[in-house]
Amino acid sequence: MKNMLIVAALALLTACTQTPDWDYDKSANFSNFKTFAWVENASLTKDTNNYQINGLMEKRVRTAVNAELSQTLGMRLVDTANADVLVNYHASVDKELEVDTFNVNYRPHWGYWGTGFQRDTTAREYEVGTLIIDIVDRESNQLVWRGAKEGRLKKNQSPEQREASINKTVSEILSNFPPQKQQ
Repeated sequence: MKNMLIVAALALLTACTQTPDWDYDKSANFSNFKTFAWVENASLTKDTNNYQINGLMEKRVRTAVNAELSQTLGMRLVDTANADVLVNYHASVDKELEVDTFNVNYRPHWGYWGTGFQRDTTAREYEVGTLIIDIVDRESNQLVWRGAKEGRLKKNQSPEQREASINKTVSEILSNFPPQKQQ
């Protein structure tokens, strides 16, 4: 069941217009990072939820990250021993609750005078998926950059829609790697 949730999370992160969140080590020299490799078992989270992504989504995430780092940023995928940085990612699904309350004024009929007040409350549970991408300096084994995006999930997407969602999400997460200097 958790695998199904994580598939939905990663495929559907773009359903919500959340902006990515980034953090980085200001002392890291990002201009030195020209090559990358994947951390072994990158899809396993280190937290207590221990979500694991299925093989289809694993491939989509890796392909999207590889494309962004290679084609957009000009980095080269190499073996771990020769990489400047290592890439890792984590994915999770959380349930959220949305509560709406509507107040309605009405005028009763049938022999009653005056006005009435009615309150209608609805609650809906929905799932929010989060994808986190970490960049680790291989030599120091220190995290130097982290990007994340979360979004409300949609269901029943085709494989093509899932791939497009992953590509867009990864592109948005990596849009600030290497980090842009703040003026």
